[in-house]
Amino acid sequence: MEQRTTASGPLAGVKVVDMTSVIMGPFATQILASLGAEVIKVESPEGDNMRHVGPMRNAGMGYIFLQANQGKQSVVLDLKNPSAKEALLRLLKDSDVLISNVRPQAMARLGLSYDDLKALNPRLIHVSCCGFDQAGPYAAKPAYDDLIQGATGVPWLSQQYGGGEPAYAPMTLGDRVTGLHAVYAVTTALYARERSGQGQAVVVPMFEAMTQFILGDHLAGLSFEPPMGGAGYARLLTEHRKPYQTADGYLCVLIYNDKHWHSFFQAIGQPERMQDPMFATHTQRAAHIDAVYAEVGQLMRQRTTGQWRTLLDAADVPNMPMASPEDLLQDPHHQATGFVRTLDHPTEGPIKTTGVPTQWSQTPPTTQASPAPQLGEHTAAVLRRLGYSQEEIAAMQASGACRQAACVVA
Repeated sequence: MEQRTTASGPLAGVKVVDMTSVIMGPFATQILASLGAEVIKVESPEGDNMRHVGPMRNAGMGYIFLQANQGKQSVVLDLKNPSAKEALLRLLKDSDVLISNVRPQAMARLGLSYDDLKALNPRLIHVSCCGFDQAGPYAAKPAYDDLIQGATGVPWLSQQYGGGEPAYAPMTLGDRVTGLHAVYAVTTALYARERSGQGQAVVVPMFEAMTQFILGDHLAGLSFEPPMGGAGYARLLTEHRKPYQTADGYLCVLIYNDKHWHSFFQAIGQPERMQDPMFATHTQRAAHIDAVYAEVGQLMRQRTTGQWRTLLDAADVPNMPMASPEDLLQDPHHQATGFVRTLDHPTEGPIKTTGVPTQWSQTPPTTQASPAPQLGEHTAAVLRRLGYSQEEIAAMQASGACRQAACVVA
């Protein structure tokens, strides 16, 4: 049964055809859906890869898929079949955005490049999330989060920070950073179209997005010609930049500006420490960051976490507890705002998820998105809205244009 939520929000009325899979693209289109866009996810008969990564209650409904595909409709089309390709073109004819993370070369082979589609729909915004800028020698290379993290220096930085073996960041950093670039690419292209009346092609490459992200912090002395030292922001790379061990646990503390330092030393009864040249100014603290953080680490061991939180909160020194994902579900701030919530999925049961992290005074998004769809859940409904008769849908099903379970003719 088709379940759709009446959209509200700043993107209400925008139709997005989503040819993305895994994390980067679905993360981006999840945000677009949460802001009110109608997102129609076009899947292969096998479905998005993340459908098959557990834990899961039912096959094809993996937990990451459930998180990244709320508010979307799933249509299964086998684009190797001409009638499926025709249905996609009909869908694109009156859509606002096509977003894909299929390599541009593969999209061109399918006849779905921007040049192929702009005559069909001159207002179409064609967004290609890919690995690399298409003008460079890496243009046709495959790209995955691990590869892009490695190629942009994340494992090198982790080794500089922690020593030992290089390591990837334990989250899909490249996918999600690039996904956020894709969101603003879509929204700003929509704004440009309001002024020009014309669609356009936008390329959102992971390698460049992550290079900008990393070098913004770590270009350091290499910013200058000739160089004034090596790469790396020292404060982020010191081994002492970590949650501080207290007498009974850990606490995250950032004593950053002059006011913070004055307040901190005043709170612990050592105001004279601000006279020490190592602590006196921001420039001096940055120059001696290893020693500064090591000294704070020694001081933090002298009180319990609760004692430190009471002391630092009273002194207005920034601190937060060290949380696990489980802790985030119970965080009192999230409970008060309702940001972490339970969604009742019709086939998967109660699911913990998050809301929209932005607030809008005039165009608030839908507070409860529709649940992530089963594979092909909306195929027949979308085809009917495109003008296909029940007989035509049945014929497409018989020809293999859509998989049997997806095309339920009602």
